[in-house]
Amino acid sequence: MWELLVQPMEFPFMQHALAAAIISSVVCALLSCWLVLMGWSLMGEAVAHSILPGIVLAHIFGLPMALGAFVFGMLAVLLIGGISGGSTLKHDTSIGVVFTSLFALGLVLISRTPSETHLTHILFGNVLGISQQDLLQTAGLGLATVAVLLALRRSFVLLAFDKVHAHTIGISSGALSILLLALLALTTVTSLQTLGILLVVAMLVVPGATALLLCRRFGQMLAVAATSAAVSALIGVYASYWLDISTGGSIVLAQSGQFALAYLFAPVKGMIPRLRQRRQRPASDRVSPTRPIDTFLDVKDPA
Repeated sequence: MWELLVQPMEFPFMQHALAAAIISSVVCALLSCWLVLMGWSLMGEAVAHSILPGIVLAHIFGLPMALGAFVFGMLAVLLIGGISGGSTLKHDTSIGVVFTSLFALGLVLISRTPSETHLTHILFGNVLGISQQDLLQTAGLGLATVAVLLALRRSFVLLAFDKVHAHTIGISSGALSILLLALLALTTVTSLQTLGILLVVAMLVVPGATALLLCRRFGQMLAVAATSAAVSALIGVYASYWLDISTGGSIVLAQSGQFALAYLFAPVKGMIPRLRQRRQRPASDRVSPTRPIDTFLDVKDPA
């Protein structure tokens, strides 16, 4: 057993892969808590897919790929907002139009770019090929994202539940929304080489959904989501080494397995405990739940 754990870490590329996978997975997990609460899961998918042409163009002109990805991520956000606000189309329709169009543009650019194999790694990730410089960049971007999320934690939670109240106490919901979307684009850039564009969406949704099933306090939700993502990264990297399978796919499958367990067996919100509870007591005996905003902001009942 000890050999199974130690042998892969004898190689520097495995050390870099494990560190990058844990960092990017934890950052995605923390942000996923807000995306799940705000119903922005589809927005995460839109930004992740929309950055592809930015990456290809940055490669063509010799610019940092992170810069191109971030610019096109913010461009997608602006286009979605502009189409939604300037027409009768619903928000989800605008998201579908923008991200599919930009993703298609990226695929066309890849097909016309000589370095096709290298750019294809952006779609599926190539964490085993990450360099020391890439690892430092991932760590720096991840640390900046986590710092902003934790510093504005209560404001973001209030934005998720009650925008009117946030505006009343002087919090600009528009500015916070733009900042959160910018962090989403930055997080996607952080996870590009680890998970790829196609799989980063899963880590922007599944950890938060898993934690939401298990927790009743937002602080607990952040801790559970981050821990779950770190465990998934650990399992995925080791599984990819010993079984010779996709690292990004292994990480996502490990996270999906945890979600399935939480969905079935979570003490309060799990499917099996809820079925047992319904059988054991009548509906009239059930206690009415507290407001979600009071629960996640740790507001105590005056009574």
